[in-house]
Amino acid sequence: MIDASRYPRLSRIKTPQDLRTFEPSELRAIADELRAYLIESVGKSGGHFGANLGVVELTTALHYLFNTPEDRIVWDVGHQAYPHKILTGRGDNIHTVKQKDGVAPFPKREESEFDTFGVGHSSTSISAALGMAVANKLAGNDRRVVAIIGDGAMTAGMAYEALNHAGGMEEEPNLLVILNDNRMSISEAVGGLTKMLGRMTGSRTLNALREGGKKLLGDKDKAPARFVRRWEEHWKGMFVPSTLFEEMGFHYTGPIDGHDMESLVATLKTLQGLKGPQLLHVITTKGKGYERAEGDQIGYHAVSPFNPDLGVVAKPGAVKKPTYTDVFGEWLCDMAAADPALLGITPAMREGSGLVEFSKQFPERYFDTAIAEQHAVTLAAGMACEGAKPVVAIYSTFLQRAYDQLVHDVAIQKLDVMFAIDRGGVVGPDGATHAGNLDLSFLRCVPNMVVMAPSDEHEARLLLNTAYAYKGPAAVRYPRGSGTGVAAGDSLDGVVIGKAVVRRQGSRIAVLAFGAPLPAALTAAEALGLTVVDMRFVKPLDRALILELARNHDGFVTVEDNVVAGGAGSGVSELLSAENIVLPVLHLGLPDAFQHHASREDLLAEAGLDADGIRDAIIKRWPDLAQTPARSAQG
Repeated sequence: MIDASRYPRLSRIKTPQDLRTFEPSELRAIADELRAYLIESVGKSGGHFGANLGVVELTTALHYLFNTPEDRIVWDVGHQAYPHKILTGRGDNIHTVKQKDGVAPFPKREESEFDTFGVGHSSTSISAALGMAVANKLAGNDRRVVAIIGDGAMTAGMAYEALNHAGGMEEEPNLLVILNDNRMSISEAVGGLTKMLGRMTGSRTLNALREGGKKLLGDKDKAPARFVRRWEEHWKGMFVPSTLFEEMGFHYTGPIDGHDMESLVATLKTLQGLKGPQLLHVITTKGKGYERAEGDQIGYHAVSPFNPDLGVVAKPGAVKKPTYTDVFGEWLCDMAAADPALLGITPAMREGSGLVEFSKQFPERYFDTAIAEQHAVTLAAGMACEGAKPVVAIYSTFLQRAYDQLVHDVAIQKLDVMFAIDRGGVVGPDGATHAGNLDLSFLRCVPNMVVMAPSDEHEARLLLNTAYAYKGPAAVRYPRGSGTGVAAGDSLDGVVIGKAVVRRQGSRIAVLAFGAPLPAALTAAEALGLTVVDMRFVKPLDRALILELARNHDGFVTVEDNVVAGGAGSGVSELLSAENIVLPVLHLGLPDAFQHHASREDLLAEAGLDADGIRDAIIKRWPDLAQTPARSAQG
């Protein structure tokens, strides 16, 4: 429960209707309490932090003025929606965010009627909000629709597709887009848009003249109104360095201070009464109100549980095992030092994908495309055309957004592009929107692709070398977090394409493990005396080894942290079928369902991909194995 003695106003707000019972003069105090409670609760739970602190006033003002949930508020990405969740009935439980059975980390339609659109990926808000506005207009209701999008998310092409559509519609939609400009994505925002927004200044006089002119001139399609509108845009260009949004058909207001409650409320109240597509530009500070977060906006983007009085500090004596991301980052710098043709590309995920050190050592060979996954992949294709060796570092869940480019621009042309795919398989607390459960399925069906899945840190290094040496499109897919703790080494040597390794020689059943589940598969197989193979390659498979194992084993078990449908195991069955080999095959992988947020360990156990789950599934298929004493014979 929210402590009423510390948060006397916030504790009385269970829904936005409660918020609207307060006088406007109390909104500043409510925002202060909301920010303090947010700092306290995220300190207990961890989670996204800086972006949430930056939208406290904006969230309060929106729910105060708009009749939510009847009016629709659509958040972009959703990592800034904690204040929204607190004001819409989830304040008492916000400390459970990202935990199993706790509050979802992003807006989720099934969690609350106030979460009008489920999100997690960037730049979807304007499209979704426009769709809502169109549907509402056709249904004859007049509810308002508001999309809140950050300047980082505005770097993605999808946002401009939506703006272009909305601004060009013959029957103008009643849509308010709020551009929350804090000059940050996860890292600093990059690109021409960021520079343009930095030059923009507000003009209240211009906005007042424009609104007055509308009333005087009447019909916007008549010649006088069209002439004055064009004159206004050119005149405004003398005061505001860009008229991009106006040219696209939106009426631009701002920029205004997103932390000035009085100004926010007054401006939003004005915009509530205006028809057609509107864009409000607000300037906010990521981490606002918590000095450490304001000073380190990258470090406090998302945090583990911490003491707000001390900030985020390393635990004394804690030894951090290198993650797969760390292994990739170190490899990238080593390979770049050895080969000047290497170019590194990230779609706005420098920190998450392990490119920080590379960006410092090789700044002229580092390319951050902002949140533009499609552009990132085709950019790499163009680089490869001219003899460069681009390495695209990208999360599995974000590569989904560039699938056409991977197929059309890279694979069809068999261009020499390497994909380093982070967060493959189960990711955990961020939920279904960030899970990398599908990539083995959507990669292995693409002609010309080589697809690899390392089982530990040393294997990751070997397979990264192998992918880089391959002359064509190749992908190395690895999970979030640390592996087994084995040293990655510093070799730049690779392995033979398509060659698997027998890790344990047993009998009866051969367990073919793809990537990260290998340690769990080995533990399960030890108890049952089974053969275990580290497959390494999802495509091409080690055909010779699979056929040899089929001759001297009674069945196969395939294990992968990918959905079973169309995954690596499916490739094994397809091979056996093509060779007219009839052999029982048990496919173990992730379920045909979107898993909710929980720890990676919980989700793997839920899917039966921990050692106990693998063992139990094998015994269920071959019950007599439970009576067979284990035989250990390492290979």
